[in-house]
Amino acid sequence: MNDLKEGDTTCPLGHKCFEVKGDTIHRCAWSIKLAGVDGETGKNVDEYRCAMGWLPILLIENSQQQRSTAAAVESFRNEVAQGNDQARAVLLSQLPLMARARVIGQAGPDDHLLVAQG
Repeated sequence: MNDLKEGDTTCPLGHKCFEVKGDTIHRCAWSIKLAGVDGETGKNVDEYRCAMGWLPILLIENSQQQRSTAAAVESFRNEVAQGNDQARAVLLSQLPLMARARVIGQAGPDDHLLVAQG
């Protein structure tokens, strides 16, 4: 059994990816060209392969991109939350000053709640 050689991969549907008939190349509709960089090896990829053969590679790449996007969104959320906390602290620190500056006689009907006691 060790003398067996690896054969060509065959289509489970019984088709050929490429077939030359006369002077025309007939290509399977699922035979697609993918160009880019292999995420595992870092090598450039520029080849035709069956879409079903590319599927596991593309699913892995999609998962990696989703993790990257999730990390960026979380980082942005943390920045926004920190900015909100700082804005809230500034506003809360200004409430006593705003209450002291208000003139009681000019206050509106609900503004008495903001007037400092004392």
